[in-house]
Amino acid sequence: MKFLPCGLALALLPALATRAEVSLAPLFTDHAVLQRDQPVPVWGRADAGEKVAVTFRGQTREAVAGADGRWIVFLDKLPASAEGADLTVAGRNTLALHDLVVGEVWLCSGQSNMEFTVGRAANAAAEIAAADFPLIRHVRIAHTVAAAPADTVKTSGWLPATPATTGGFTAVGYFFARDIFKKLGVPVGLVHSSWGGTPVESWISPVALASNPAFKACGDRWAQMLAEFPLAKSQYDAQLAAWTAEETAAKAHAAKPAPRPTVKGPVKNSPPTHAAWLKLHPKPPAPRGPGDPWTPTGLFNGMINPLLPYALRGALWYQGESNAERAGEYRALFAALITAWRTHFGQRDLAFYWVSLANYTVPTDASGTSYAFLREAQTQTLALPHTGQALAIDLGQPDDIHPTNKQDVGRRLALLAQHRLYGITGDDTGPTLSGVTREGAALRVKLAHADGLVAHDKPVQALELAGADKKFFPAAGKIERDTLLVSAPEVREPVAVRYAWKNSPEANLYNGAGLPAVPFRSDKW
Repeated sequence: MKFLPCGLALALLPALATRAEVSLAPLFTDHAVLQRDQPVPVWGRADAGEKVAVTFRGQTREAVAGADGRWIVFLDKLPASAEGADLTVAGRNTLALHDLVVGEVWLCSGQSNMEFTVGRAANAAAEIAAADFPLIRHVRIAHTVAAAPADTVKTSGWLPATPATTGGFTAVGYFFARDIFKKLGVPVGLVHSSWGGTPVESWISPVALASNPAFKACGDRWAQMLAEFPLAKSQYDAQLAAWTAEETAAKAHAAKPAPRPTVKGPVKNSPPTHAAWLKLHPKPPAPRGPGDPWTPTGLFNGMINPLLPYALRGALWYQGESNAERAGEYRALFAALITAWRTHFGQRDLAFYWVSLANYTVPTDASGTSYAFLREAQTQTLALPHTGQALAIDLGQPDDIHPTNKQDVGRRLALLAQHRLYGITGDDTGPTLSGVTREGAALRVKLAHADGLVAHDKPVQALELAGADKKFFPAAGKIERDTLLVSAPEVREPVAVRYAWKNSPEANLYNGAGLPAVPFRSDKW
């Protein structure tokens, strides 16, 4: 056996220590779902110049890592397969992933209503107990804010849907996937990258945010927040210290035993519960500052960029609540996000479906219409090709921003995919405004997708009429085939009609397929 001279061996140690083992991008783990019927990119890192070979289902593709250590190969299109197979990556070291299947992969993103888990949904215990779908798989992307586009991110790894795992899945995504799986019988993968309470500008890419001068307002607002942060943080620290002291005292007081009653009847002056005290004295909110999830592009950089360019069938999006105060700028931002994501994933026709905001009484909105205008911005984005919108205007809980009926939300998203992608015929959209004409003291509203037009339980609700003075009054609507004849005694010369144009309207107009009418207005006021 030959030995290296001691000095040479010591000299080589730093080089050996810095050699990088071949690694894979974060979405490549055991149990992963790969997209069928598309070229499948597989990528990662290695030493510069290192030769890497990827093998899966009889295909072997090779690449050489570039000067920056990055490598990528593309597998040929794969047919759907429910039979798990190994994927191996060989360079100076070898990686082996197990139980990879091929089917339909969907990216699920947005804010808290997408993050909302099966474990919190209506009928959660029964849903979890019945979750025996090992070919529905879910991978959770860790909350991550990044100042620049990142290459990697922590994940949960891919988890098959079982009673032990499904409670932590995105509820909207899971119920969507369950419907798709039952219709198609192929594996369905959910890449879940969402964060509650975040605005659209956090999810947009740096290139997209720089593409429109109007988007500069997002950066300006954030710069002002950062400038104000030191003072706001100092004030918050003082408020938090005072609140913590009061909360500690309240908790101790609540723990005291109630006085024994000396006479029959309810005990008076019993100490309030800790929960009751917290409801009256909420914890002060922390100011936004460096590293906050509201950082423009911060979540794209940290939670979307590391996923590029994983092969997908489409994206599901549930977001908008955090932008409701600025609906006017949302449409352009949202359209830019969709276009940019398609470009970054290398799929120009990537399906992109979203949820129109559910009915909710927004406590801070005196106008009562901020969600209505945000929904309008979402509906206008349907001008982009390969998009679709699922309504939740009738599925919300007016006093809770997080409605628990995620089953019907997922089902309505699945109808879009089934009809528009998978060739399953059926209705996927509710009645939609197509025109308005004047008929004496009434307006005739023409609707598309309105076969079997019907009002549930009551006459048509949530209609309003206005004259030239722009004052809206409650109106009645008479259903005549696929139209509404709308009138109001206070408006003899109507010029504008609105339907469900409130944050939480009583929207009860449906088509024969049971899909709700899209909120609309004929004015541009």
